[in-house]
Amino acid sequence: MVRKTKEEAEQTRKDIVTAARKVFHECGVSRSSLDKIAKAAGVTRGAIYWHFQDKAEVFFAMRDEVFEPMLGCTDAVLYDPSLLNPLDAIEGSIKEFFRVLATCPDFRETFEIMISRCEYVEEFSSVQEEVGRPALEFLEKIQRMYRLAAEKGYLRAGLEPEAVAHDTWAFTSGLLHLTLGCRKNSGLEREIPQMISAHMDLRRA
Repeated sequence: MVRKTKEEAEQTRKDIVTAARKVFHECGVSRSSLDKIAKAAGVTRGAIYWHFQDKAEVFFAMRDEVFEPMLGCTDAVLYDPSLLNPLDAIEGSIKEFFRVLATCPDFRETFEIMISRCEYVEEFSSVQEEVGRPALEFLEKIQRMYRLAAEKGYLRAGLEPEAVAHDTWAFTSGLLHLTLGCRKNSGLEREIPQMISAHMDLRRA
């Protein structure tokens, strides 16, 4: 048997992750087996176990494959040194998130899986906290930016940075669930940039 090269092994891993995304999206995570993923990827079940310990590990690899590039895009806006007002940075980063969501099918599929096609029971009952980690990290980032905005005098008087950060966190989460849930394909996506601007304007001094 010819030993696979490092490049071939990496390609196999990518094929498994891509196939898992399609299977999770079509069948739901709880009804997706490693056999189904292997068949979709054109590999054996053993090939999956060579790269991943279990289905949860495949799930996280699928998430991280799209999350890391997305965070690179949103963080580039959030920490853009040319944006002197931290509120502009928060607004721009949220708009960038929804731009990526609208233009990157893999990113959108991954969020649809996490929000509406994943039951956090059985073998997934212990991973829910880890699944929600990126959202908590987003909250921590905007908390720091709101505190900076208050220090610089950009935040409207009377507003507490921690409170408005939680409000923006909930607002963004609500938009995401509406976009991928009950308002999916309703045209809401076209309204989102204006909604984000209006949300942020209420916080400006």
